[in-house]
Amino acid sequence: MEQEREQWGSKMGFIIAAVGSAVGLGNIWRFPYLVYSNGGGAFLIPYFFAIFTAGIPLLILEYGVGHKFRGSTPLSIAKGNKKWEWLGWWPSINAFIILCYYSMILSWAINYLRFSFFKSWGSDPNGFFYNNFLNLSSSPFQLGGIVFVILFGIALLWGVNWFICFRGIKSGIEKVNKVLLPVLISIMIFIVIKSVNLEGASLGLNTLFTPDWSMVLKPKVWVAAYGQVFFSLSIAMGIMMTYSSYLPKKTDINNSAFMTAFANCGFEFLCSIGVFSILGYMATIQNVSVGEVATSGIGLAFIVFPQIFSTMGVIGNVIGALFFLCLIFAGITSSVSLTEAAAAAIIDKFGFERKKVITIICIVGFLLSSIFATGAGLYFLDIIDNFINNYGIVVVGLLEAIFIGYIIKPKTIRKHTNSISYFKIGKWWDLAIKYITPGMLLFMLIQSFLTELKSPYEGYSVWALILYGWGVVGFGILVSILISKKPWEKNKLSSEVLDA
Repeated sequence: MEQEREQWGSKMGFIIAAVGSAVGLGNIWRFPYLVYSNGGGAFLIPYFFAIFTAGIPLLILEYGVGHKFRGSTPLSIAKGNKKWEWLGWWPSINAFIILCYYSMILSWAINYLRFSFFKSWGSDPNGFFYNNFLNLSSSPFQLGGIVFVILFGIALLWGVNWFICFRGIKSGIEKVNKVLLPVLISIMIFIVIKSVNLEGASLGLNTLFTPDWSMVLKPKVWVAAYGQVFFSLSIAMGIMMTYSSYLPKKTDINNSAFMTAFANCGFEFLCSIGVFSILGYMATIQNVSVGEVATSGIGLAFIVFPQIFSTMGVIGNVIGALFFLCLIFAGITSSVSLTEAAAAAIIDKFGFERKKVITIICIVGFLLSSIFATGAGLYFLDIIDNFINNYGIVVVGLLEAIFIGYIIKPKTIRKHTNSISYFKIGKWWDLAIKYITPGMLLFMLIQSFLTELKSPYEGYSVWALILYGWGVVGFGILVSILISKKPWEKNKLSSEVLDA
């Protein structure tokens, strides 16, 4: 007899978990610089346009499909059309691949939380990070040795993922998100309050939000806006369909999508205020422009910010520790959702027991992640992340929009979500799914590919990009097709589908 599908304890528990998945490292270290480098306040025009024409429509799509077909991403899509099942496996496999390198970044944050108490990075955070901490090798083909402090952090992260997901949806993922997300937001609010009172904070904020209206006319700014919205909401990663499949039958889907999108948006702006207040302080004490100290990604988190914390005295120890704690909490809520996306697909397909699947995934994940604890780990991260994001996730999102827009038909999902939602969506959603969203994603995909043709990504050798970039993308597609050929356990494809 088929076991009854697990459910969230409440709608709010689902929204908190969905927001926890969306709120990740990119909100803290990517979005602020993106706003600054793409027109400041003027960036808000393409950003909010992207939220309403891509972010929210795709969230409604994934929530609606997962809820209607009551399954993980592969099962939900297979119930819609068996020939498209492979499209459900691809993001689930991508989720596992992302987890493997995401665990390395969280290991860095765990170690830097420890470093922040004593400012162990010394007077040269740049040299410390690349040489002393990462022990960076000279190329992607030279592994170097294992960095055991990083390996330990990776093991700890996989252990945390196992502990949370092993306990299930309601008792594990929901409970942990209800603790971690409020704590994360509270810590970030504290950092912002302290940051805006620093000398030079207003300089940083003025630099961030002063609009450059000429930037709005540039296509690359619109591509950046759509890319940020797309990546920051955990769309096309197998997460949101899986999460929504655990919702009760009568749940307001449309409103949940809006709440998730705007909660994520609010956290991004909160992070921006904190980050640029601190960068304004750094620029002031060094007597340089904010542009000279502003950056994003790992350079901001593990080089620029440690340098700033070193100039702050005792308060730098406090803000530094809280900042890295934010990275850890944001990373855990996201990594748990990635673990669940991969595990739910296997559980649904093969009928294996949940605890066994979670245990195997975490053991295998740790073993594969150990390659990122070598001296070449940063190279692997950089190449794989670029190709997974620009080609893996974008293509999945594009195909999802085509699948619903032209195979299932938008009206089918819209009718379902409207039947259980207080806020009804109109035919604008159909237009977004059929034309606007796929049009922008196709444009992003073409832009990425043309850029790749002009010059190899970050100057890496062609062989490194083929092996670690295109190879990983191709592997995901191949495995997706092979798994989709295997029959489903226990007549899963004929199991419950909710009618509008």
